[in-house]
Amino acid sequence: MTTSTAPTLRLPFLLLLLWLPAIAAAEGCGTPATTISRIQGPGQSSPLAGQSVTVEGIITMDSRHKGGFRGFYLQQADNETDDNPQTSEALFIYTNRSVGKRGERVRVTGRVKEFHGLTEMTDIDAIAVCGKAQLPGPIPISLPWPGDRQPEYLENMRVSVSGALTVIDHYNLAPYGELTLAAGVQTIPTETMEPGPAAEALFQFQQHNRLVLDDGKGLRGPLPVPWPTPELSANNTVRIGDRVRELSGVLDFRFGAWRVQPLYPPIFQHANPRPVTPIRPEAATLRVVTLNLGNLFNGDGRGSGFPAERGAESLREFEKQLARLATALRTPDPDIIAVTEVENDGYDNHSAIADLASALGEHWRYVKSPGGTGNDAIRTDLLYRSDRVEPEGNAQRPASGTLHTIGRPPVAQLFRPENSDSPVRIIVAHLKSKACRGAKGPNQDQNDGQGCYSHSREQATRAMLHWIDTLPKPDILAGTLITGDMNSYARETPLQLMTEAGYTNAVRHFHNCNETACNRTSYSYRGRTGTLDYSLVSAELVGRVVGATTWPINADEPRALSYRGVVPAPEDQPWRSSDHDPVITDFSL
Repeated sequence: MTTSTAPTLRLPFLLLLLWLPAIAAAEGCGTPATTISRIQGPGQSSPLAGQSVTVEGIITMDSRHKGGFRGFYLQQADNETDDNPQTSEALFIYTNRSVGKRGERVRVTGRVKEFHGLTEMTDIDAIAVCGKAQLPGPIPISLPWPGDRQPEYLENMRVSVSGALTVIDHYNLAPYGELTLAAGVQTIPTETMEPGPAAEALFQFQQHNRLVLDDGKGLRGPLPVPWPTPELSANNTVRIGDRVRELSGVLDFRFGAWRVQPLYPPIFQHANPRPVTPIRPEAATLRVVTLNLGNLFNGDGRGSGFPAERGAESLREFEKQLARLATALRTPDPDIIAVTEVENDGYDNHSAIADLASALGEHWRYVKSPGGTGNDAIRTDLLYRSDRVEPEGNAQRPASGTLHTIGRPPVAQLFRPENSDSPVRIIVAHLKSKACRGAKGPNQDQNDGQGCYSHSREQATRAMLHWIDTLPKPDILAGTLITGDMNSYARETPLQLMTEAGYTNAVRHFHNCNETACNRTSYSYRGRTGTLDYSLVSAELVGRVVGATTWPINADEPRALSYRGVVPAPEDQPWRSSDHDPVITDFSL
């Protein structure tokens, strides 16, 4: 009998013990407590970190839902602030306890902690509801931050963004539901400024004056992809340069970035709509399209061999990638196509370049340059419409010296357009990237804005200019076009060397670029736009250029819409066919 009744007798007592902290806290509602502003303090971290405290405030946002941040945001009532502009009036309460909801005043006891820059309370001992309360009013904010001062004094508080902000990065849109915003599009400093301290200072200013639009969730790979509202789709995209307005919520700090966790979905404005195809000028007798293919690898070329070393991980992915690229390259109606990042797998019928030529159509052929394509997994190549242009002689690559031993030697080919007596020499280059893996000595980042391997890119450019001087010259030559991915922005050393050698940046010849407006770029990286892909025209050819531009179909579009993206998209569309934009150059020969 004792055995069967003892648990029943103990149960009410155990329940009472569980409720005692909440009862004690409830009885303390309205009694003195530690102010949140004192916990936050005027600095980057809390002066009370590690201490146990009791606070009382209003829940402004509850993130204890499935996939949330396992806690809620607590803010002091408007009539309880310390009126000190150096201190925040809110903090994050990290807890799974379900007591309290948005718009209620609660009393919380726990320990103060700094979690990767976020001030929060954890190890919660007690939470009690003190009643309903009026939400604190949102604080208006804008970018750039006033005085370039980081908004630590507003951490975890309700805010409302004044006016509209511009989308500058969507790299984390599909993985984490994030968009990076700024006052306007941020151009990489060395696109308009010479490398050096001033360029590095502008880089840091740009980095400090950003705001992330988050989705209020801690999930990886949220589906549907939340932005733009109601969700990302093939026909409802968000492009770099689009605007976001009526954004309000809680100003949060996570993963090294200030972000707004929105209370309500903001409004998106398509300020940078998808562009039409550039019209071919009537005077143009030759159109050249240049594109970094984003690693076109075809496995073994027979339907197997996936995942490939780079690019597609399956035959189906490769088919989607190839279809997108063919659409993007064919649509501008080119005569010659210069490509980079194509698999360096020979020139037989099973090669990646052969697959690309076949996808382009019956008139398309590719230039073969066996034996000198370098030791990298990728190479540069040329394709042409056999019914419009004719190659003259064999393609050439450097046979010795620096360019011969580097991973991606350039390729050169003479082409004669139909009904023209003047051939043009086209050279496709692809310089070393800025990625820092393995960088040593002068190839390490010099903190001048050029990134890693700037020394290698400079040396390769000098060697390429010397090699070009050694190429045989026909009796009649319209001139030379150097095109491809230089992995250098417009004011960096390789482009300066090209200018000194007499080559003109054809796109900038028609479209000026300055610190306030630079809308003919080809690439976007970590929220900054700039030019990596060029048409560089020799002095004798520049007078025959009748048009040059980039076609912004890729860099502005989210990678979630790519052939490997999580959002389905038609295969016959050009959008996000690569991560670089095509460069289109028109000549009258």
